[in-house]
Amino acid sequence: MNPTTAGRRVLITGGTGSFGRTMTRRLLDRGVGEVRVLSRDEAKQDEMRRALGDARVSYHIGDVRDYDSVQRASRGVDFVFHAAALKQVPSCEFFPLEAVRTNVLGSANLIEAATRNGVRSVVVLSTDKAVQPINAMGLTKALMEKVAQAHARRGSGGTVVSCVRYGNVMCSRGSVIPLFVEQIRSGAMPTVTNPAMTRFLMSLADSVELVEHAFAHARPGDVFVRKAAACAIGDLVVALCQLFDVPAKYDVIGVRHGEKQHETLASREELARAEDFGDFYRVPVDARDLNYAAYVTEGTLGGRPAEDFTSANARRLTVPEIVALLRTLPEIRAELALREPVLTQ
Repeated sequence: MNPTTAGRRVLITGGTGSFGRTMTRRLLDRGVGEVRVLSRDEAKQDEMRRALGDARVSYHIGDVRDYDSVQRASRGVDFVFHAAALKQVPSCEFFPLEAVRTNVLGSANLIEAATRNGVRSVVVLSTDKAVQPINAMGLTKALMEKVAQAHARRGSGGTVVSCVRYGNVMCSRGSVIPLFVEQIRSGAMPTVTNPAMTRFLMSLADSVELVEHAFAHARPGDVFVRKAAACAIGDLVVALCQLFDVPAKYDVIGVRHGEKQHETLASREELARAEDFGDFYRVPVDARDLNYAAYVTEGTLGGRPAEDFTSANARRLTVPEIVALLRTLPEIRAELALREPVLTQ
């Protein structure tokens, strides 16, 4: 991460989640002055406090829906990583207004408070579901991105607000891999909505690296997209079954509320103006104002990509590649270590 975090104050909203815990440890290792963790769950904060045992981490009970909460938590802060969100697709389908209150209005509260408090940089965490969204979670995350970009168009007041967008983070809380592992461990058959469904795969370390890249390189309103490989959900289950030495079988239960067959990380319209950073795309904000006539030029439009960047046309991981990737995850290694005495009897 940019060395300017050394000795600085950093706020992480939703900081007791998988991303927040990982980012907090990285910041502590790199000499941060203070990490403020803002979340609603005091039990998770207490667990995190005992696990870290570091006086540089302070814990703030609050909710991004409440402006006063984020105003107090961001006072005197240099940098903010905004991870607080409602993320479960089916539950957001049943309670869409709750998703609006947290993902849209809560993000607006955070951006406003950070600007008023003179925060230098805010990075908000988005998702592939925000591109061509069909579910409430994706729609609210898309609006969150629009809130960040509108802030850039109005003038940031010295606060750089940018977005990062990525796909499924493997083994994060509430994701599908821990569910499959639990089912395999209990002797149950893994439940799959549709084995042909595809999803982007990223490790938690990859997602943190994307946020760090945005922090170091962002301009107001930028959206950073991590290029990622994808896999079929059926292949993911087969890979896990191979790892845990059980028959490669699964139970197909049907698509849940709001699920797509394939996800999209960047649209062709975005890719037409994106900058390629190798492992990342930077999609700059369209900074034009409402006086469109001033931007009319003669001539033809330049070329643009023929298709979106989706989990259907991204590099598809084979089952052996998925197995190798899973073996790099600390959570999977820990699960395999627990099973070793049983498997060697």
